[in-house]
Amino acid sequence: MAVRLALAGDTMLGRGVAERLTADPGHELLSAELVSIARDADLFVVNLECCISDRGEPVRDPERGFFFRAPPVAAERLAAMGVACATLANNHVLDFGADALLDTLAHLEAAGISAVGAGPDVDAARTPAVLRGGGMSVRVIAATDHPSAYAAGADRPGVAFADLLNEGIPEWLGERTAPGLDADVAIVAPHWGPNMRARPVPHVRRAAAALEETEATLVVGHSAHVPQGPSGRTLFDLGDFVDDYAVHPQLRNDLGLLWLVTVDAGGPLRIEGVPLKLEFAHTRRASDVEATLLLALLEERCAAVGSSVRREGGRFVFEAGEAPG
Repeated sequence: MAVRLALAGDTMLGRGVAERLTADPGHELLSAELVSIARDADLFVVNLECCISDRGEPVRDPERGFFFRAPPVAAERLAAMGVACATLANNHVLDFGADALLDTLAHLEAAGISAVGAGPDVDAARTPAVLRGGGMSVRVIAATDHPSAYAAGADRPGVAFADLLNEGIPEWLGERTAPGLDADVAIVAPHWGPNMRARPVPHVRRAAAALEETEATLVVGHSAHVPQGPSGRTLFDLGDFVDDYAVHPQLRNDLGLLWLVTVDAGGPLRIEGVPLKLEFAHTRRASDVEATLLLALLEERCAAVGSSVRREGGRFVFEAGEAPG
């Protein structure tokens, strides 16, 4: 028995995307073709890199230049895309303060979307979601290694923070990552490392190896804004999915993947990716020329972590190789 997952990385529905949704609440964030592909999976999980609210003010932090907030209709658009679970452990979900975070949780719940990685207190932020798909139970847990200022406390809303750079995998995270009585499969979604990197930095590789040692079924990372190669049971970075971001001319963060991973209790059985082109507030399937460029970039990124990628029809197929280290 196996479950087929659709996985997407940083999904930023604030700023210019928010303006588009406010002007046209029915605006399609994804092409109909991609929605159909995602809905064919048993479960669709994304990293929501913004809050969903019409309340709050940007946090006071002179070192932060970007603040992302989506309008309440964004939760409905995510549900229309077929999203079953949104991970919130990242560096933007608290951009507009605690009230906006609490609104985010309420809007997602109203839309029928599970949320993990943030909550009204630290226990809630660290609590996994257990989903059903493909006849299997799937536990999803999320954590972020930045910023520490957004960490939830005993009586403070925030994110599930883990200091992966200096302290490695905390006990609270490690004890939740192995499949157990409540789940056949355990997925860990860390928001880790710096932006705009073609390959995982050393502390991310160390954390990935440590998470695999805890028997996590699948580790799906994000933060770098570009898809990176997989290794063992780890997808180091899912890349970007929907946003309004400027395009890096070499890294090409406007080229991404909708990941399709078939997994059983032992780990991934098949890792595929549908090549994407991210336009302003809308993502479509990549053209042949765009997919060819993305494939060349991924060949280099996979080689850097000991894996490989090949093209089969309109999709990419990955061979993950040995465990990260």
